[in-house]
Amino acid sequence: MNAQAAAPSAPSDPDWWRDAVVYQIYPRSFADADGNGIGDLAGITDRAPYLASLGVDAVWLSPFYPSALADGGYDVDDYRDVAPEIGTLEDFDRMVAALAAHGIRVIVDIVPNHTSNHHAWFRAALAGGPDAPERALYHVRSGTGDGGVEPPNDWVSMFGGPAWERIEDTSGTEGSAPDARPLTGPGTPRPYQWYLHMFAPEQPDLNWDHPQVRADFLTTLRFWADRGVAGFRVDVAPGLAKDLTEPFRSFETIPWWPLPADGSHPLFDRDAVHAIYRDWRAVLDSYDPPRFAVAEAGVWPSRRAAYAASLGQAFNFQLQDADFTAPSFRWAIEAGLADLATTGSTTWVLGCHDTPRVATRLGFDLADDDAPEDSDPDYLGGVSQRIARRWLMNDGAAPACDAALGRRRARAAAMVEMALPGSMYIYQGDELGLPEVPDIPEDRLADPIAHRMRDKEKGRDGCRVPLPWRAEGSSYGFGPDCGAEPHLPQPAGWGAFAVEAQEAEDAQESPDPCEADGAAPAPVPASILGLYRDGLALRRDAWASASREVRWLEPGPGALAFARGDLQCWIAFEEPVALPAGELLLASAPLSAPGAPPARDGADEQMILPASAAAWIRVPS
Repeated sequence: MNAQAAAPSAPSDPDWWRDAVVYQIYPRSFADADGNGIGDLAGITDRAPYLASLGVDAVWLSPFYPSALADGGYDVDDYRDVAPEIGTLEDFDRMVAALAAHGIRVIVDIVPNHTSNHHAWFRAALAGGPDAPERALYHVRSGTGDGGVEPPNDWVSMFGGPAWERIEDTSGTEGSAPDARPLTGPGTPRPYQWYLHMFAPEQPDLNWDHPQVRADFLTTLRFWADRGVAGFRVDVAPGLAKDLTEPFRSFETIPWWPLPADGSHPLFDRDAVHAIYRDWRAVLDSYDPPRFAVAEAGVWPSRRAAYAASLGQAFNFQLQDADFTAPSFRWAIEAGLADLATTGSTTWVLGCHDTPRVATRLGFDLADDDAPEDSDPDYLGGVSQRIARRWLMNDGAAPACDAALGRRRARAAAMVEMALPGSMYIYQGDELGLPEVPDIPEDRLADPIAHRMRDKEKGRDGCRVPLPWRAEGSSYGFGPDCGAEPHLPQPAGWGAFAVEAQEAEDAQESPDPCEADGAAPAPVPASILGLYRDGLALRRDAWASASREVRWLEPGPGALAFARGDLQCWIAFEEPVALPAGELLLASAPLSAPGAPPARDGADEQMILPASAAAWIRVPS
């Protein structure tokens, strides 16, 4: 193992994460410095100035560990090393130092629900035969039927297919000996054994009742904290505590969404999981400043607070699921504010590596939903997500997606997110307005969802396409022009979304249409990148000093508005809305007046916010 570098100097505020702007990096698709077609840590180091110019407080790295990539790196071979195609531990240290020099902290993904099937523990569990002690580190059970040929129960994995994989135990080394014979199964004294995997078969679930599992992950937390990591994103946080007592519940009787609100699910969100995280909390609190963690906890809203209490934060995915309607956005915002009131912190998320891109998802007509009967009346979102997945299944051919409208709505949604108290998480490329790529060829699809559920889902590759940095070039600046083809294909015209192209657009920005008779132009950045940069600067300089109390205003039907002190955020959905008199700070689209020239008219000054747009104004009390 390489020698550890000293932790970089960083501000010591222990509560920095409560209102942070966190930028999620999917390392393999961010920037490729060495030209192998795969993003790497050196690429992140090179882009530290870009991240600083964007105005983020921290980056969250999706897994960069050694992995066979059965699930995009979430199948981890070694939790305390770097995948060789991505870099080395020395590269990691240089990246942390480079980001720290810009005041940017590092959060790493930790994947505690499962290892990969190449992890040393699992290899030993297979190699050691049916009595290998390492099998106790996983959920291994005897099969049913004659010789255990059937799985222990009828559970289905999250990625489709059975949640159990059969172990073929034979004499000899993994069955390679010429005289190898079965040790389990029909015709032997013992039934086949099976291991549980709630995701892909290459991701065997860990047994968190085993003290070795608990101790090893505490070691992992310390390993990365000692290297200067400021926090952890906890993958599948509700999944660690499981109830595998027999008789097993039939799959048909287990609710998968929403999860029950009483902790009774056998596999997710059991109350016992919080004892694990209290041990983690003790480790995180042993550092100065304390490290923090944020839980990926897709649980019933009333259950999120428990994860925040033990770890620090829990993701509120309701804004990510919100449809572009006033009731849906208000429902999502109120849920986040409830978390804030209960735990002192909340999170706002519009997109991530697991969902269709925001700019695409918001471009659909909700009337195109083909499964309204599947909607939960208490969950006022998710329709756009469902339509987007069907669109992906059809390679983007149907239903119709209005790409320009989606980008316009994405700009407005980003402004709402930036105006709210709490932490904001930005997925790489959303600040560029990147669309989902729906037509990746079948032979290039990497997501296990695509391989195991292709009759129902196309998977998540479309939101993981490598970023465009330049308007031209073989990989649009993702890697050197002489380098290998990116690991996922970039579509033609990808350069139109490039950082270079958007910066050029902002540099040539025409006067705002609201400018008239010498009035100051309304601040409407031409590009979505410019909007993010200006918005995050105002978030830091204006919204940060505003009241944390959110007061709902009454803008009329089809719009939402809230105030924090003398600052107000307005969003119009289907129809334009008149703004109150005040100082316009930022708008996602030019202001106008239907049927009249855009103008501000002295004492009768009125600003009209068009549909699918947002604005920030200062209204002195």
